[in-house]
Amino acid sequence: MFKFFRNVSREMSKVSWPKGRELFNYTVTVIATVLFFAVFFGLVDFGISEALNTFFE
Repeated sequence: MFKFFRNVSREMSKVSWPKGRELFNYTVTVIATVLFFAVFFGLVDFGISEALNTFFE
């Protein structure tokens, strides 16, 4: 088990971590993408719900 964690530590030191500005840009991109898809699927859901409510009334 100790060998595993030693290897993990060794590999983690090889990782190229993003700089502060890069990390900020990635975070903004992820949040914007999630918000876009949330609004998109919310509108699709609303549209389908309204269509079904109108059809079955």
